[in-house]
Amino acid sequence: MTSRTFGRWRAGYASLAIIGSFLVAGTANAYSAFAPDSPYMFGDWGGERTALKEAGVSFDFDYVGEAATILDGGYRDSHVTKYADQFAVGANVDLERLLSLPGADIQITVTNRNGHSANDRLGDPDATVGGSNVQEVQGRGPVTRLTQFWYRQRFFDDALVVKLGRIPFGDDFATIDSNFQNLAFGGAQPGNWGNNIYNWPISQWAAVVKTRFTPEWYAQIGAFNINDSNLKNDNGFELRTSGTDGTMFPVELGYTPMLDGMAGAYKLGFYTHDVDNRAYGAHPETRTSDTNTGLYYVIQQQVTTRGGNPDRGLTLFSMGNANHGDTAGIDRYVSVGATYAGPFDSRPQDDAGIGLAYLHVNDDVDDYVDYYNAIPGNALPPLPRQGHEYDAELYYSFNLTGYLTLRPNLQYVVNPSAVDTVDNAWVAGTTVQASF
Repeated sequence: MTSRTFGRWRAGYASLAIIGSFLVAGTANAYSAFAPDSPYMFGDWGGERTALKEAGVSFDFDYVGEAATILDGGYRDSHVTKYADQFAVGANVDLERLLSLPGADIQITVTNRNGHSANDRLGDPDATVGGSNVQEVQGRGPVTRLTQFWYRQRFFDDALVVKLGRIPFGDDFATIDSNFQNLAFGGAQPGNWGNNIYNWPISQWAAVVKTRFTPEWYAQIGAFNINDSNLKNDNGFELRTSGTDGTMFPVELGYTPMLDGMAGAYKLGFYTHDVDNRAYGAHPETRTSDTNTGLYYVIQQQVTTRGGNPDRGLTLFSMGNANHGDTAGIDRYVSVGATYAGPFDSRPQDDAGIGLAYLHVNDDVDDYVDYYNAIPGNALPPLPRQGHEYDAELYYSFNLTGYLTLRPNLQYVVNPSAVDTVDNAWVAGTTVQASF
């Protein structure tokens, strides 16, 4: 995106903000502008926001910005600070309220990402496979995209749900509630380490069918069109299907119990697709394989309450992912951690978290690196061997109002980009979230 285009986008966003301020200035409403208990900075738009929602149209205007400063270590050992952010503008249309179409709704979301990542100075630029990212919001480049554009139909009191349209993989599969800034602790981890899986903000044509056997058990299956042209910045609003590479089929079984009033989520998933990918190993010519499969799990369970309040207490989590060894760059991933909601009586809306993640680079990658570096007369710099990376993060969320959160964090990265000759790094981060 050019600076002029970005300027126009920001100007348009600012205009929406100004319009919102005028709307809230006129009349009394449930939430006035900048009220601390309001979920939106600009309040209820003089009652218009609630009226629109009751009519079937809900709006979201959200912002997230993430700063990261390398305090020590990394490939370049420089104390650099980088900032990345995302604007998201969304609308949900309840067709049951608007058009008397039972159980139907439409979601449209446009995102705009900008900025740079401290990982440019953290990891080895010659590494064959990348590691995690200390600013998860930075991925997929500075561009405006159509991130969600789907139709959903519910049947039999939500026992069967069908969803069609432009859908990011992480909307429905391997989801988890997360406030961490490091990518290794966010949702939809198969999209971070698997081949041809597009996470937010990338969308693709897809269909998802979900059935709920009981209030606690469900199963779902998806079919996602794979088209690498979706990754290009110029195609942020491109809806074509020409150039299709193949199809991915994820399947997930889930259990969502309430144990003594405490919510849990247990998910086990599998995916496969038929797109040719590079097959690593020691061989004189680049080989490909269309065998791309993976397994994943997600566990998240609240285990305590605070004073009997289920909105406060300790929650434990773990995620894991194993990818096919022939084509996977990262073939094993696992994370564990804990979060605590409402740690102090004086600040019951705050939360804190700690997490540890492990990434393992496929051994076949080093076989390729050894072969490449041994080529006689190779004038290019040697590639680094890769093994594993550890990521740790500790954060505290100051939920200052219902619409504004400030979340400082401290991260420690062992073997950035899974190269053990790169110095371990300390990174100080800060996340800002706002809902307008």
